[in-house]
Amino acid sequence: MVKLVKYLKPFTVSLIVAIALLFGQALADLNLPNYMSNIVNTGIQQGGIENAVPEAISEEGFTLMTSLMEEQDRAVVEKHYTLVHAGDEEYIDKYPLLESRNVYILEDSDSSTIDTLNPIFGRAASTFIQVSKQLAEVSGDQAAPAQEMDMTKIDYDQLYAMIPMLQQLPAEKLDEAITAANKMDPSMQIQTGTAFVKLMYGELGLDTGKIQSMYILKTGLFMLLIALGGAAATVGVGYLSAIIAAGVAKKLRRDVFGKIESFSHNEFDKFSTSSLITRTTNDITQIQMLIIMGIRILFYAPILGIGGVIMVLKENSSMTWIIGLAVLLLIILIGTVFYVAMPKFKLVQKLIDKLNLVSRENLSGLMVVRAFSTQDFEKKRFDHANQDLTKTYLFISRVMVFMMPAMMLIMNLITLLIVWVGANQIAASAMQVGDMMAFMQYAMQIIMSFLMISMMFIMVPRASVSAQRIVEVLSTKPSVEDPAQAKPFKSDKKGVVEFRNVSFHYQDAPENVLTDITFTAKPGETTAFIGSTGSGKSTLINLIPRFYDATSGEIFVSGVNVKEVTQHDLHEQIGYVPQKGVLMSGTIASNLRYGKKEASDEEVKLAAEIAQATDFILKDEDGFEKTISEGGANVSGGQKQRLSIARALVKKAPIYIFDDSFSALDYKTDTALRKALKKYTEDSTVLIVAQRVSTIRHAEQIIVLDEGKIVGIGTHEELLQNCPTYLEIASSQLSKEEL
Repeated sequence: MVKLVKYLKPFTVSLIVAIALLFGQALADLNLPNYMSNIVNTGIQQGGIENAVPEAISEEGFTLMTSLMEEQDRAVVEKHYTLVHAGDEEYIDKYPLLESRNVYILEDSDSSTIDTLNPIFGRAASTFIQVSKQLAEVSGDQAAPAQEMDMTKIDYDQLYAMIPMLQQLPAEKLDEAITAANKMDPSMQIQTGTAFVKLMYGELGLDTGKIQSMYILKTGLFMLLIALGGAAATVGVGYLSAIIAAGVAKKLRRDVFGKIESFSHNEFDKFSTSSLITRTTNDITQIQMLIIMGIRILFYAPILGIGGVIMVLKENSSMTWIIGLAVLLLIILIGTVFYVAMPKFKLVQKLIDKLNLVSRENLSGLMVVRAFSTQDFEKKRFDHANQDLTKTYLFISRVMVFMMPAMMLIMNLITLLIVWVGANQIAASAMQVGDMMAFMQYAMQIIMSFLMISMMFIMVPRASVSAQRIVEVLSTKPSVEDPAQAKPFKSDKKGVVEFRNVSFHYQDAPENVLTDITFTAKPGETTAFIGSTGSGKSTLINLIPRFYDATSGEIFVSGVNVKEVTQHDLHEQIGYVPQKGVLMSGTIASNLRYGKKEASDEEVKLAAEIAQATDFILKDEDGFEKTISEGGANVSGGQKQRLSIARALVKKAPIYIFDDSFSALDYKTDTALRKALKKYTEDSTVLIVAQRVSTIRHAEQIIVLDEGKIVGIGTHEELLQNCPTYLEIASSQLSKEEL
C-alpha cells in the first residue's frame, strides 16, 4: 500500500484543500451542538438573557443585588454603574421606568467588563437563593420570593421589602449563604443571575419576549449559516476526493497496462491473463474506492473524534468517563470483528481471480464446450467458484451485520447513561439541560467517528490486498529489457537472421527446449522450419522478436545482436503472423493498418490481394470498412488467418515470420498465396513454420527440428536424401510421385 502513495503526489494541493475542508466540516459539526445548547440554556431557560450582568437596573434592584455581595465585589460593581435620575430624556425611551424612578446604567458593556461582572452578579443571585432558603426555614414560609422568581408576575414591592432584612442580616449568615452559593457550578450561578436580570428588565419596562425571540432567531441563523458552510465543505470534499481517486486510478491503470505491455512470455507464464485483467480493473477499483472513502472518512473520523473529546472536556468534564467507557467498548468490538474478518478479506481477490478464470475459459471456449456437451460440467465448475466467492462474502457480511446493531446498542446505552447521569446533575444544579444535550451530541459524534473507522476496516484490508497485487505487477522486472545504449542495424546486412549456438529453456524448467541451434536466413530466400509437434519450432521463432530471450548463444538480426537493440526497433524489422490469428475490434481496414497507420488504400488492397482475402472482403457490402467484432469472432478461421497475413504484409518489413500461418487454408488458396507472396517478398527474409511439407517444399532452406535440435538443413530434395526425419515426415504426407 505504501508503495502506491507516490501516485498521490500530483494531487498534493487537492489533497491539502480537501483536508482543510474536512477541518471546516468538522468545525461546523462540532459547533452546532454548542449553539443548540445556547438556544436551550439561554434562549429558552434564560429568556434570551446571555449574561447575569444587567445593562440597566432600578435603584432598588441595584441596592438589593449589592447587599448580597462581598465588599470587594460591591466596589467593582459600583465602579461600572452610573445612577441616572428619573426623567432623564436620554434613556427614557429605552427604559420607561425612568419616568418615575432612578435607574443604574452600565457604563461599558465590552467583553472584559462582562467577564469581570458576570461571576459577581451570578454569586449575588445564588446568594439570594441561599438567603431565601434560610429565611424560609426560619419562618416556615414555603412561598418565599425565591420560589416566585420564574413566575410571570412578580411583586417587586415584596421583593424590595427584603432589602432592610438583608442589610441587617448577621455577617456570619451572609458568609454562610455566600459559601453555599460558591459551591454551585459557575454556569448555574450565571443562569440564576440571568433570571434576576430578566426580572429587572421586566421592571424597567423592556419587552423580554422580544429579547428572547430575537436571541433564538439570531442563534438559529448562525446555526443555519454554519450548517450551510458544513454542507459546502462536504460537497467540496466529495468533489475533490472523486477527482483524486479517479486520477490515481487512471495513472495506476496506465502504469499497470504499460507494465503488462512490456512483459515477455516469461511474465505471462507467471501471471494468468484472468489475474492481470482483475488487477487492472477490480483491484484498481478497490484502491479508487479506498481513496474516495479514505479522504472523506479516514481523515474526517479522527478529526471529528478528537474534536468531540476536546469539546466535551471544554464543556463538562464530569461525565467524560462515559465517553471513555464507550470508546473502550467500541475498540473491543472493532478489534474482534477485524480479527475474525481479516483473513477472509485477503481471500476475496483470489476467489475473484478464479471466477474470472472460469468465466473467461468458458466464454472463449464456448464452441468446444458445446461440441463435447460439457455444459453441465462447466456450469458446476462455475457454480463451485461462484459458491466459494459467495460464501466468503456472506461470512464477511454476517460479521459486519453483527457489528452494526452492536454499535447501535452501545450508542443507545451510552445515550441512556448520559441522560441518567445528566438528570441527576441537573437536579443537583450542577449542570444545565442544554449542556447535557450538547454532551449527548458530542458523545454521538465520537461514537460515529469510531463507526466510520469501522466502515473503513471493511475496505482497508481488501484494498490492501489489491494494492499488494498491483505492486506485484508494477515491481516485476521484465526478463526481456532494452539495452542502455542501443546499436543501429547494419544496412549491408539488412534482413539477415543468424542463430549462433542458441540454446533455450523455460524459466524454472530443468531441460532445454532448444539446444545448440545455428543457421543463417538471408534476404530473398525462404527459410522453413518443420518437425514433429513439440520439437521447438514456434519457440525458436519466438526468440527472434525477443518474446523470450535465449538462455545461451546469440541471435543476430540485420547484423546486430537482438539484445543490443530496442525491442521497438527490432519489431519494426519484422512482419509477424502468429500461429493463432488475432484480430482487434474495429474494421478490416483498421486491422490491416495495425502495423502501419499511414498505409495508403492501395497498399492495403495489394496486401489483401496477396493474402487471397480480397474475394471475401468485397463480397460484403461494407468491404474494407466491415466491422470486426471482438477477437474476430465474425470471420472464419481461414479468413482470420488471411487477414493476419495481409496485416503483416502491409508493414513492408525486411523480415517476415509466418508461424504455421497457412494451416487453415485450403490447398488451392495456399498455393496461390505462396506464389503471390514469393514475388512480394523477393527482397525480404521469409521464415515459415509449417506442419505441411507442401507448404515449404520450394523453400531455399528447410531446417528440420527434432526434440529441440537441428537434425537436417537443406532443400527439399537434399533432405529427402540425407535426413531420415524429414523423409519420414514427407512420406507420411506425400505420395511417392509427389516426393
